[in-house]
Amino acid sequence: MRDRLTRLLGTALVAGGLALGAGAARAETSLEFYYPVAVGGPITKIVDGMVADFEKGHPDIKVKPIYAGSYQDTITKVLTAIKGGDVPQLSVILSVDMFTLIDEDAIVPYESLVKTEADKAWLKGFYPAFMENSQTGGKTWGIPFQRSTVVMYWNKEAFKEAGLDPETPPQTWDELVAFGKKLTKKDASGNVTRWGVQIPSSGFPYWLFQALTTQNDVRLMNGDGTETHFDDPKVVEALQYWVDLSRKWQIHAPGIVEWGTTPKDFFEGKTAIMWTTTGNLTNVRKNAPFPFGVAMLPEHARRGTPTGGGNFYIFKKSTPEQKAAALTFIEWMTSPERAAQWGIETGYVAVSPAAWETPEMKAYVKDFPPAAVARDQLQYAFAELSTHDNQRVTKALNDGLQAALTGAKTPAEAMKDSQAEAKRILRAYQ
Repeated sequence: MRDRLTRLLGTALVAGGLALGAGAARAETSLEFYYPVAVGGPITKIVDGMVADFEKGHPDIKVKPIYAGSYQDTITKVLTAIKGGDVPQLSVILSVDMFTLIDEDAIVPYESLVKTEADKAWLKGFYPAFMENSQTGGKTWGIPFQRSTVVMYWNKEAFKEAGLDPETPPQTWDELVAFGKKLTKKDASGNVTRWGVQIPSSGFPYWLFQALTTQNDVRLMNGDGTETHFDDPKVVEALQYWVDLSRKWQIHAPGIVEWGTTPKDFFEGKTAIMWTTTGNLTNVRKNAPFPFGVAMLPEHARRGTPTGGGNFYIFKKSTPEQKAAALTFIEWMTSPERAAQWGIETGYVAVSPAAWETPEMKAYVKDFPPAAVARDQLQYAFAELSTHDNQRVTKALNDGLQAALTGAKTPAEAMKDSQAEAKRILRAYQ
């Protein structure tokens, strides 16, 4: 009798164990997370570390980062996956791809997922400038994470050598030209060994150009993503200024300047000033072999920069459990403490005012004041160029910019042609 009871008890325990095991398996939610690696520095190690920390505090959620290449590679892989039915649950993709993802019916608005008052407060906690590229039609489609602005870096040693105050960067377009003339250096044969300024025109030429158009107080598109203004006289004037930096004033390298090698050129003294993403801030801090400064971009009609960088998106084909888990992960990654950590370790702009109030961020800014430049510049920022069919519209603008910078077309011709192509592409959305 005792043996029979023992056997029954054992069977019950095994069955119970199996049931618990099945319940545990159901309770664990797995997420695939596409992440773009597009900017210098040990970004993947930072992401891996943050994911590991998240999983320690959330043992029921497993997150697998998949490093998908550049931003362009990432959106291409996501769109391919959507067509093949093998979509990740969440991804960091450029904020400007919001309309494309909506048009593909690929993502869900966050309002459909937030439930609690704490969730709603979190959704309202980001800088308004970043939300311009995150919301449309009264809904929030992306959550700011890897966000940036364009900032100006300068070599203080080069300034001192040129007889300029090493603590005072150029404040206006006219000053940029005047400083650039003093900073541009030639050898005995007349060959330039150091340019005054470098604004990269490969990779993201439209983004750097949008810094100039913002400073000339003109927007490249409407808020609905259905119209562009590439041939506006103020846009043409901004492009003429960029062209003149090399052609007329000869303080900027002619032709196309590479995005990826611009920081290296800065480190090697080939340019005294560079414009690039604040996402390169940590890279510059670690690798510049000279004292450097970071400043807001120079003004013309106004001060200004576009915002930039990537947002978190949650994909529609995820299960309800995966969507809930993805929201938990994104809330954790953008919490004040984590946003501060991300900003400190990468140079990207911490995306909420609360992140800048953390003890860690306050100590960081006190020790390294340039970290606050991009945040302070947000008050002058416009949304980055974003439209329906954004890849093709952006290419139309990039092609025009490069035609003007290489001398194939005048700025007016280039922008007229870019506008005609963008108008043709967007006709279906008007």
